[in-house]
Amino acid sequence: MRPNPNPRGEKRYLGGALEDTTGAHPDARRGRGAVSNAAGRYESTSRHALDDGWDNLDEPPPPLRTQMIRDATRTIIARNTSPDIGFDRSINPYRGCEHGCSYCFARPTHTYLGMSAGLDFESKILFKPDAAVLLEKELRAPSYKCRTMAMGTNTDPYQPAERQYQITRSILQVLQRFHHPIGLLSKSALIARDIDILAPMAAEGLAKTAVSVTSLDAHLARKMEPRASTPMRRIEALRQMSAAGIPTAVMFAPVIPGLNDHEMESVLEAARDAGVKAAGFVMLRLPLEVKDIFQEWLAAEVPERATRVMSLVRSMRGGKDYDDKWGERQDGSGPIAEATAARFRLAAKKMGFNSQRRTLDTSKFKVPPAPGDQMSLF
Repeated sequence: MRPNPNPRGEKRYLGGALEDTTGAHPDARRGRGAVSNAAGRYESTSRHALDDGWDNLDEPPPPLRTQMIRDATRTIIARNTSPDIGFDRSINPYRGCEHGCSYCFARPTHTYLGMSAGLDFESKILFKPDAAVLLEKELRAPSYKCRTMAMGTNTDPYQPAERQYQITRSILQVLQRFHHPIGLLSKSALIARDIDILAPMAAEGLAKTAVSVTSLDAHLARKMEPRASTPMRRIEALRQMSAAGIPTAVMFAPVIPGLNDHEMESVLEAARDAGVKAAGFVMLRLPLEVKDIFQEWLAAEVPERATRVMSLVRSMRGGKDYDDKWGERQDGSGPIAEATAARFRLAAKKMGFNSQRRTLDTSKFKVPPAPGDQMSLF
């Protein structure tokens, strides 16, 4: 039984700008990652809160609440041709992410919707209730060629809204029926909810998972990823999936020099003890609006480290906040980046990670009979 796609009468997104909600006051943004809500780069106007002398700013604003907006998309499989990415197709059940990571490289995608990459990105979430139906339609197309599907490469498929909407779960159910391979990445322990689907798929070589763990320090993690699962819950999710026979990986991502880079070995060790057999890392990326959002976050949350962190970041990006050069944007360049990669290789080898490369099986893909189809005699 499909969940009610619009249980609370959410807004419906058909394109164009939505109303502005700044919410940048500290009381309003408590529990959020971004400090501000600057207008997107495609907007011709911006809004700022000013005291006009009528004492209308004396009272603290109410907390910034998450708005769920129905996305009327007509397709669900996104394609890419980037040489830096090991997949050519993905599914994003949600646009925007309530986890609120200030460094999230997906934040600029909200500007295409007429919204801010700041607080809007984590408080105005677009959800796709028809995702499973659209997916089945696309998989049934005679021209479709099966390759591994990726989820979690842009916004998190297991962010808080998934508990209610279960869109990711409905997508997995379709993929299971079609024997279609899937790779999942998340920062949420909710991923373990779907072991009942993922374990049988993994037994057929059709599923693998990865969980990003950026720190074992719960206090720092709460600042960096205010609405994501705690580090220990993520490690426990890795343990449960590994025990269920699902190939699992830990991603130490992003590596933020001067902030969490010293925890690399301890994160890998905790994942190894949970039964994880694979690991990876990605250096911090600050494209477009993200560079300003992240630096505002540093100044607000860890001011004593802000200058050093950005100095180290720039040392890996040719003196800039970010360099989008293919082949380097994931790993960076220079002595700091090289030393980080060497540390990772040494730790991974010592702990027995990545000894076997797991390739998912695309040969089992099969379109099941649709309701009303005549059954074959053979």
